[in-house]
Amino acid sequence: MEEVKDTRRAVVRIAYDGRVFKTFKGHQAQERCDNEIRVLKFLEGRGCSFVPKILEGTNAETRILVTSNCGRRVDHLSEKKMLSLFKDLEGFGVRHEDVAQRNVTYRHADGRFCIIDFEFATILDDPTHQSPIAWPHSK
Repeated sequence: MEEVKDTRRAVVRIAYDGRVFKTFKGHQAQERCDNEIRVLKFLEGRGCSFVPKILEGTNAETRILVTSNCGRRVDHLSEKKMLSLFKDLEGFGVRHEDVAQRNVTYRHADGRFCIIDFEFATILDDPTHQSPIAWPHSK
C-alpha cells in the first residue's frame, strides 16, 4: 500500500487495487469517523457521483474507513473552480466545512474533479445533524 497522508488526525493509504484506507486517529477520532460515514452514505443516497463511495464499514476498535478512489489531488486549481465544486456539493445537501484545494482530487477515468475528506461536513437538510466537532482551523 502507498501511504499518501499521515497527520495527527488521519493516515490515508491507497491499496494496489485502488481502494482507499483512511485510519482516523487523535482527538475525537470515532466521532469524526462516524460523521464521515454518515455524510458519505447521505451523499450516495442523493446520487452524488463526485465523492468517494464506502466499500467497507468500520468498527470502533480500528476506525478504518475503506472507500473508492477519487483520483489524485490537484496541484493547481483556480479559486473560482474550487468554490464552484463545493457549491455543487451543497446542492446535494452537504456543506463540507473545510473548503481547501487539498480536499479536491481529479479522477482521470471520467475527467471529473471530486471532493474528499468529509469528517467535519454538515448535512444541511437535517436540522438535528451538526458536525460533531468544531472544525480546527489550524492544520
